[in-house]
Amino acid sequence: MTQEEARLAADRDRTAYWKRWGSYLSERQWGTVREDYSPDGTAWEFFPHDHARSRAYRWGEDGIGGISDNHQRLCFAIALWNGEDAILKERLFGLTGNEGNHGEDVKEYYFYLDNTPTHSYMKYLYKYPQAAFPYSQLVEENHRRGRQSSEFELIDTGIFDQDRYFDVFVEYAKASPDDILIEISVINRGTEAKTLHLLPTLWFRNTWSWTGNQQEKPWLKISQSNSDFNTIEAYHPSLETRWLYCNQ
Repeated sequence: MTQEEARLAADRDRTAYWKRWGSYLSERQWGTVREDYSPDGTAWEFFPHDHARSRAYRWGEDGIGGISDNHQRLCFAIALWNGEDAILKERLFGLTGNEGNHGEDVKEYYFYLDNTPTHSYMKYLYKYPQAAFPYSQLVEENHRRGRQSSEFELIDTGIFDQDRYFDVFVEYAKASPDDILIEISVINRGTEAKTLHLLPTLWFRNTWSWTGNQQEKPWLKISQSNSDFNTIEAYHPSLETRWLYCNQ
């Protein structure tokens, strides 16, 4: 029996919950029927990408290269900033159904490179341009094109010319069902030195605003900070206390 087979057996027998944490964080929560509260059923337009940075989701969360528990209560993902964009790169960008000439579509390049059945090891790659991300250009050009025309993709903007982008790898390895090691590696594929701001992000899905604040709210706080590492303490009523340790 391999180590992964042993983990699967333990999870199946409920002696160790190896599947409690995994790649359950949505790729895209905005612009879907899951978040449609419109009075006239315009699901694709009610919650576009532009709203996602200032409104709370109800039924899920999204992120880049992220993980969560199996009920998506506590989430972890990466946020990026190349110093050029007007907003943080916290989630995949794309078009709603009426913005795209072939319907809804994510305009990004990302790859799931590896994932074991128990999520004991996961690896993800995101390609982030070094120049300002062409949000408006992608919307405007695809809106201009008709249904018979090809889609205008991110690579068509020239944003990746001369390999001016970062490869951002995110790897997760479980030492135990609840002990997850995270390694984030960034490679500059271009020829010029560039700065990338990397923001590992931990947060709770908002499940309390929809119930009249009748349930106990989770919380996050810095519990330790020194020259070696920082520690974030996270408490949730059903997950209890968890910690995120970050090397300086």
